[in-house]
Amino acid sequence: MVTLPTAFNALQEQLLNAAEKFATDAQPLSEMLTALIQDVEKASSEPLEIFPVCHHSPSSALQMVRRLREKPPKVIYLELCEDLQNTVENLRDCKLPVALQAFAAESQHFSPKIMPLSVVAPITEASAEYQAIAFALQNPETQLVFVDRAVDFVFQWEPPDTKLAEESEEPASDEAKMHGSAVGVEVGSLVPTFDQFLSFLLRNSNTRHFSEWWDEYVETAIIGADYDTYRQVMFLIGSLMRRLGTRNKDIEIDRQRERYMWTSMKKHMAAHNIAPSEAIYICGAAHSASDVAEYSVTNNNLWEIPERTQTKWLYGLIPSSFAAIEYQFNHPAGTVSLAEATWKKNLKVTGLKGFSLNKEEKATKTKPSPVTATNSNLTAFLTRPPELAAADTEQLLQWCADIVGLARKNAYLASTADSIAIYQTSMLLAGMRNRMHPTPYDFQDAAITCLEKDRTPKKRNIYQLCQILLGGDRIGTVGYASLPPLAQDVYERLKPLGVNLLAQTNQRALMDFKQQPELLPCSDVLWRLYYLSGDTIVKPIMGDRSLGSKPIQESWEIRIGKYQRYLIMLGYEGVSIEQVLEQRLKQTAFSPQAKTSEVLKSTEDSILYARSLRLTQELGEHAISLLKQETGVSDAPQVFERVRRLVHYYRATPTGLPEWIERFVTTGYGHYATLLPQAFADRGTTPEQIAGMLNFIFTLESLALSLGCNRSQLLIGVKQSSQGLDDPAKIGLLWTTEWLLTLRKLEEIREFFNDVINNEMLIKSFPEYLNGFILSLTFAPRISKFVVELLSKLLATVPDKILLPWLPSLILKLRPHAQILQGLIKEASSNFPKNLAGFNSWVPAWSKPQPEIKEQVNRVEAASTLSENELQIREFLFNSPATTNALAKLLGIENLTWQENLETHQQHQESLSETELKTQELIKNYPATLNYFVGLLN
Repeated sequence: MVTLPTAFNALQEQLLNAAEKFATDAQPLSEMLTALIQDVEKASSEPLEIFPVCHHSPSSALQMVRRLREKPPKVIYLELCEDLQNTVENLRDCKLPVALQAFAAESQHFSPKIMPLSVVAPITEASAEYQAIAFALQNPETQLVFVDRAVDFVFQWEPPDTKLAEESEEPASDEAKMHGSAVGVEVGSLVPTFDQFLSFLLRNSNTRHFSEWWDEYVETAIIGADYDTYRQVMFLIGSLMRRLGTRNKDIEIDRQRERYMWTSMKKHMAAHNIAPSEAIYICGAAHSASDVAEYSVTNNNLWEIPERTQTKWLYGLIPSSFAAIEYQFNHPAGTVSLAEATWKKNLKVTGLKGFSLNKEEKATKTKPSPVTATNSNLTAFLTRPPELAAADTEQLLQWCADIVGLARKNAYLASTADSIAIYQTSMLLAGMRNRMHPTPYDFQDAAITCLEKDRTPKKRNIYQLCQILLGGDRIGTVGYASLPPLAQDVYERLKPLGVNLLAQTNQRALMDFKQQPELLPCSDVLWRLYYLSGDTIVKPIMGDRSLGSKPIQESWEIRIGKYQRYLIMLGYEGVSIEQVLEQRLKQTAFSPQAKTSEVLKSTEDSILYARSLRLTQELGEHAISLLKQETGVSDAPQVFERVRRLVHYYRATPTGLPEWIERFVTTGYGHYATLLPQAFADRGTTPEQIAGMLNFIFTLESLALSLGCNRSQLLIGVKQSSQGLDDPAKIGLLWTTEWLLTLRKLEEIREFFNDVINNEMLIKSFPEYLNGFILSLTFAPRISKFVVELLSKLLATVPDKILLPWLPSLILKLRPHAQILQGLIKEASSNFPKNLAGFNSWVPAWSKPQPEIKEQVNRVEAASTLSENELQIREFLFNSPATTNALAKLLGIENLTWQENLETHQQHQESLSETELKTQELIKNYPATLNYFVGLLN
């Protein structure tokens, strides 16, 4: 193998060791080394200039800046999904990092298990792809072309489960999950996928992960190299990773992508008459060692690009973060922030100026920098600029001082002596690890060694403080102009709140609608966002939204800036928040698995959030149709609760009950009355579900009867339900129903339970019977007296040896009915004495002998002789009874009788009620009223 320059001695040793380890009889070491050199020569001699990069590598970004400033190309071909290109224009209005995204909510061609489909391509400033994009957007004479496969082929060629990152021991933060379940695509992935090769590489280099290996053996060597040497080293590393560090399965996918990219570039160059010398091809270093037939512009081999599916893709930008990028591509924490720090440091040392879209830079034609002549082979002499070593030392000293300051703020006992110790330990670790200068990883290890204690004083330990010092996490923001129409509309409608919606911190909004009624539309927007996205981007602190309630004051925590991605994702579903809300409600209501209760919930939500009479009517009609089709009663309790709430709400409105709710009540009354026999007989139907049916029937019965229903339906259903019923809980429900309908007397039920309590064999089923009666309290509260009587008799008469074994079962039966038992406890408190002393003389009401009702004894007495005037009045009244009957009707007197003879049936004085006696006494003492009526009659 050809000897590398002095700066690459460590890298050369690493590559030789790896080649020796994985050389086989089929491919001995000499052949392998020859193949690596041939790959380098092939890529270097390609007429179309290949620029090899590594994902988020500051050296690649720095070399890209040098190359573009020295010789601006006419066309830049970039290894990114071709259909994402239209989104790059919106990068001008964004704060990096952000991610280009393609999203599809549904597709007929992919498995529903992986829906929705999402692809993200994160962009940071310290990356070659961003520098190329920024340069092309600032210089219109340079054309930018994305040439990688469309996002549709990402799911056609690569199942999403193969790209899932391994679960880490620590749960990921919210910032790390900013991309959601999206599949990540990157430019220049070089992480080995062959686990055996990767483990050997790390073990042989005494590093913990590939990022540390890359930083130690590649990044620090090539960042100061000249352009040709940089390319050749990257070609060599790409060839090694391609041949030894990649699984065959991944190589096949890479070959498909390479055929696609070379075919796309050849077609574009032919269509636009582009010479190979006028273009540059930016791709991962591993793609430079491709062995596909379409490789190189020196041949005319083209690949037949397959057809895309009919999946409808939506494109845009979403905010990203360093933590999200690391989590997406399974990099260790701090990798991207360290790359950003290295990028900024080397820009300062070299005096280069990176391309940026955030700053309004005018595209100026700069004179190309003189390119130093360099040898085209890997043996070229290379010396690192001395300024880099000085900058590294200065940076390390600054880190050592700053980490001690941070440690003090976090309650660590640290001093200047610790700064010196950290510096010396960093140098020592670098020497032990054969490094020219301490890396950030050496500094982290040294800081932890010198400062970390057995117990963390506050929330953050030294490792976390090092992460903050070395750059920490950074969250990007998508600018207003780059947001979808829905997000822009939300920003505009929330402007009256006066909060900073782009802030990364939580914002608090206080609204007093009495003082500021104009903020009510803002409240509607916030409640709709809360309904659609949960409490992620907005969270109510004070206030609620329920049927019939009018808000007075509300307090909200707004986190739109921090979780901007969720608002952008809503923008993919519609152009306004009302449109998305209607789509969600219909999607839930018209789902094939939707039940009546779920449709009613959507109907209620449409009243609360959508406020659309048309939508509510449509959902209500669908609920009626589903109710008619239901053959079971599994969701009867939920249906009753929601319908009762809706009926109460509409009764309080000026317009009253709408037609659909009236039809639902009448349909439900007949439907549940018809299903009663089936529900009582079906062992799969629980007593709670039957109680829900009976709740619906009896609570809404008056409304149903007024709307034209007939109670005979219910009577027939109840009579049919008693046949062959043996479930004690259902028997309790049925008997209560029959008692309400006067089909069964309470004395019969009492007599049955007296036998149960006195029978040791039957008493074990008492809790089940009691469960049915307790459930019936919801629709028959008057049965509570009887339930109190049963429990009192049970606890008073059953011996402890029988009662205690099944008392836990009784308690377990009562526990789920905490809300129902409140009325029962109130009834019991009205029957029992107020204090313990009262129990000595207390006699239960049900134990008192019932007074016998004496028959009325009528006594016929001879009428006293009437005067002539009285006889005339009596004759007049008998001849014209209409007036007397009318007066009796007004006074509420029924069954008025007229006696022809002069004998009168007088009741004994003691048979008259107290009210009747008082009335009699009043008439005797004040006869003027009767005399007045006599005068009128005369």
